[in-house]
Amino acid sequence: SGGGPGCGMAAGWRLLLLLAGLGRAAGGMLYPRETPSRERKELGGLWSFRADFSAGRDAGFVQRWYRQPLRQTGPVIDMPVPASFNDITQDPSLENYIGWVWYEKEVLLPLRWLQDDLNTRVVLRFGSAHYYSVVWVNGVQVVEHEGGHLPFEADISSIIQGSPGVPCRITVALNNTLTPHTLPPGSIQYMNDKTRYPKNYFVQNIRFDFFNYAGIHRPVVLYTTPSVYIDDITVTTTSSESVAMVQYQVSVVGSTIYSLSLSLRDQEGKVVATGDGPAGELKVLNPNLWWPYLMHENPGYRYSLEVKMQAQANGVLLEDVYTLPVGIRTVHVTSTQFLINGRPFYFHGVNKHEDADIRGKGLDWPLVVKDFNLLRWLGANSFRTSHYPYAEEIMDLCDAYGIVVIDECPGVGIKMPESFGNKSLQHHLVVMEELIRRDKNRPSVVMWSVANEPASELPPAAYYFKTVIAHTKALDPSRPVTFVTDANYALDHGAPYVDVICVNSYFSWYHDPGHLEVIPLQLTTQFENWYKTYQKPIIQSEYGADSVPGLHSDPPLMFSEEYQKAMLREYHSVFDKKRKEYVIGELIWNFADFMTNQGTTRVLGNKKGIFTRQRQPKSAAFVLKERYWKIANESSCLPPIIKSHALFL
Repeated sequence: SGGGPGCGMAAGWRLLLLLAGLGRAAGGMLYPRETPSRERKELGGLWSFRADFSAGRDAGFVQRWYRQPLRQTGPVIDMPVPASFNDITQDPSLENYIGWVWYEKEVLLPLRWLQDDLNTRVVLRFGSAHYYSVVWVNGVQVVEHEGGHLPFEADISSIIQGSPGVPCRITVALNNTLTPHTLPPGSIQYMNDKTRYPKNYFVQNIRFDFFNYAGIHRPVVLYTTPSVYIDDITVTTTSSESVAMVQYQVSVVGSTIYSLSLSLRDQEGKVVATGDGPAGELKVLNPNLWWPYLMHENPGYRYSLEVKMQAQANGVLLEDVYTLPVGIRTVHVTSTQFLINGRPFYFHGVNKHEDADIRGKGLDWPLVVKDFNLLRWLGANSFRTSHYPYAEEIMDLCDAYGIVVIDECPGVGIKMPESFGNKSLQHHLVVMEELIRRDKNRPSVVMWSVANEPASELPPAAYYFKTVIAHTKALDPSRPVTFVTDANYALDHGAPYVDVICVNSYFSWYHDPGHLEVIPLQLTTQFENWYKTYQKPIIQSEYGADSVPGLHSDPPLMFSEEYQKAMLREYHSVFDKKRKEYVIGELIWNFADFMTNQGTTRVLGNKKGIFTRQRQPKSAAFVLKERYWKIANESSCLPPIIKSHALFL
């Protein structure tokens, strides 16, 4: 790997990776939509790119690369955005690079954005960039952000005003180093044995099983608002058979004197309720509820909430308009059931990754749409965003298609004792604030997950998870909260604080490998122990086996497609008994094969997908498809025509 990621930086820059969690998620983070008062300019495409290969990875800061065009600092290459940078070139040193990389884009802005007496606000927004970002516009720093999976933005109006016809230069320094206090955590290990390793050699250690792709992974946009603008909207819903209530809160920034009017429209454009003021309640008669896929003939129904603001500024009447999709649905958890709109919901779904050939974790529309078509073909009604928040564009489709989501933060690989200290905890709380701020209005999101497979058997985990879960519930009292455990039921210090038990187990794979016959006893015992201890509903949040596509064996042997199928069927037989009692879901690991770090147990990544990384089905996909459609047909009230077309969706 070469020199350390930040060992030679000037003191001020060295602090960037250390000051985890000292901010708070202030203000709103509405998705940038075009409206009568707002414009949007996409900045995707090719950016200039340069990795800092200096020994301390600090040359960019020492030489102030942000003060001039990046091409004047040394060699640059073209880099697509959004995308991970790791797999784009033939350079092996970039594939596994750790440290600071630099991106740059020059953009010409519309004249009307620059010449209106400061009544237009111009905002630069990143959907996500992994992991730590520093952004400059025309050499002026505008924002820093820690975290690789959530959006951040900066008002750049004052920097660009009065420069018509001059390109606006956007520079991003990005560092993918993970420390014990980042989320996810990691550690840098220096190899000091000079007889075995070159000078300054180090590696990035991680405790999670997916490749630590880095780059600008999601869309970068410039958008405008008036100088007085709608900053945030929060919506919650309650309903009965004949009436629903939509509670709203709207925050406005830029003036304390303004008026607000709200209109709720159905999908035909008919106004079904109106309101005014910054907080209130809209009454909807005979509402169309938001239902999950395969639970209703019209899943994913959303209304449109149009919010209009008027205010005086600088002697001018300003108007801002924002339209928010709203799904009316309720969620409730009992000791044995998960209820959506008062009806029992059974999760039959998948765990996923944002991962594909070449683009890594970069948002890619053809891949996204293909994945949703495969989910619906499979009869999956849900997935968990393992192990980090997914792109807002993906979440939009979950809302629209009725795919239920367990929304997970990047709390994966929390294994080291030092990752349970106050520094880590403070950052974890900020991450939950940012996640809830982004996804709070989404009907598809029915539960928050604050971690995956932490070392929750360690004593500090009790206070840590009690605090994170209490904070999450305080931010959003409307949804249940969980984390995903692989700890022993009797030793788990975090489980007392969750609403739903989510448990991962790999019987006959990581435990008793090759022995399918132990699954019925071990899985039954697992469920009974957890339920006896906590009397909470249980989701089997991960189970599965690696299979190399085209590898066959009868009798089934590990890594063959037959073994993967056989393992699934053993698990399913236990699920079918326990879902009559308190098991409320099953999520296969994984939807598709995905890349990991290299290792002796990983042949070009993790092969537990029921689809290949190229999204072709293995034998197990057909086993799961048959099962999921059977479960859906047993429990749904779908018209016969939809059931009969299940094979062809």
